[in-house]
Amino acid sequence: MKGSGISRRGFASGALLLALQRNTATAQGFAGLGMIGEGFAPVLPGKKLVFPGDHGPHPEFRIEWWYVTANLVDAAGAPYGAQWTLFRQAMAPGPQAEGWANQQIWMAHAAVTRADTHRFSETFARGGVGQAGVEATPFHAWIDAWQMRGGDGMNSDAMSPLQLNAEGADFAYALRLEAGHALVLQGEDGYSIKSEQGQASYYYSQPYFRAVGRITIDGAPVEVSGKAWLDREWSSQPLAADQTGWDWLALHFGSGEKLMLFRLRETSGSHFISGKWFLPNGNGRTIAFSDIAMTPKAWTDVAGRRIPTAWDIAIRPLSVAISCTPVNPECWMGTRFPYWEGPIRFSGSHSGVGYLEMTGY
Repeated sequence: MKGSGISRRGFASGALLLALQRNTATAQGFAGLGMIGEGFAPVLPGKKLVFPGDHGPHPEFRIEWWYVTANLVDAAGAPYGAQWTLFRQAMAPGPQAEGWANQQIWMAHAAVTRADTHRFSETFARGGVGQAGVEATPFHAWIDAWQMRGGDGMNSDAMSPLQLNAEGADFAYALRLEAGHALVLQGEDGYSIKSEQGQASYYYSQPYFRAVGRITIDGAPVEVSGKAWLDREWSSQPLAADQTGWDWLALHFGSGEKLMLFRLRETSGSHFISGKWFLPNGNGRTIAFSDIAMTPKAWTDVAGRRIPTAWDIAIRPLSVAISCTPVNPECWMGTRFPYWEGPIRFSGSHSGVGYLEMTGY
């Protein structure tokens, strides 16, 4: 809205930023992930995840996200990456208020990566007014014009097919994702423990997506194809108060296996590590903490921080010993809650591609 007036959206955005500023001092990222979730629903073992219902929002929990990363190549084999993320945060527990009084805040990030460039965009919205939201049936997640939408005949157990699009000032993408396997449950039947104190989330993934579509950078479109990974997670306190950030990997092995690993860093200098291995047929195997070694091997100075952008990963029972390197070490997401995220490649005992996310640096 031009001139001296202010739109309802502008007012809402200003209120949103003030609310976020109140959380910034103590937050471990969006929603203060280590803050006590008093009044919100707890994450408890034994819950059975049900689809399509759990594709939709869970406003009784404080935080959740719909997260896609894609490892892509063009016709010449040059690597690209794409990220699409929608976050929901409840500013207060209790019954959902109507309209502008609704206590939900939505935040979204989109990014594309090439070896020589990394572009990202960020947007915010208030709940209750239709600007952002998620519907389970038919599946539709959106914030303004950015959308993740179920295609015709979507299989809810596989969350396939999906149409995905987003754009920033200097990039855009539109992708179609299809998977021939059912969703997989992380942790123990979807109950993912995040600390020795018992913090946890509900967590499932679709790591078997095949992706095709188009990425446009500086007005130049390119056709791409490759692999994509969707993560869905919700909780009310997913981190312990002494956990300062995480290092997370989602890996596509050339032989068809998939591997999810995360390392949660603690102020004591120790780490909580977890992982799960998925076979090409979708069967999963939880990996014991003592069997995982995640070792940073090279660092990049970016945005005034020293970021470990290359890693060695070893998992003895699986005979996995790989070295991971970034497609572009400058994949800094300079968003309101900044972090590093970008596509990687790995080689060694196995080869493949994946995504690395690091927060709290």
